[in-house]
Amino acid sequence: MKRIFICCAIFLALFLSSCDLDDDTVNFHFTSLQAVSANVPDSFDLNETYEIEVTYLRPDECTFFEGFDVNRTETTTRNVVVIGSVLTDQDECAEVSQEITASFRFQVIYPETYLFRFWTGTDENGEERYLEIEVPVNP
Repeated sequence: MKRIFICCAIFLALFLSSCDLDDDTVNFHFTSLQAVSANVPDSFDLNETYEIEVTYLRPDECTFFEGFDVNRTETTTRNVVVIGSVLTDQDECAEVSQEITASFRFQVIYPETYLFRFWTGTDENGEERYLEIEVPVNP
């Protein structure tokens, strides 16, 4: 019985000392990725849900897709930004300039035409650029 207690005590001591919970170093940051194109229907039907495909540019091997940030700026205007995470603890990140397609689901809840503004980057003056696509809603 004494042996079991000693073995359990040693195992518990090793288990508790093997985890370093003080390492809270952040090894990534979020970034906006450039949309290249978007595939949306020619029209929507009210109260239906659609899959919207967005092709974006993955600039290097340290950048990974995380999702979409879809913001409503007006009743039927949506700004769509592709969000990625960039690993910061890598010594080297090879440039890939890879076009990748991802999608999100969108539900039509208003009977007016929707305006999608897909973020494509910034111009030489630092102004935001968007690919704008209007989609009418069928009556």
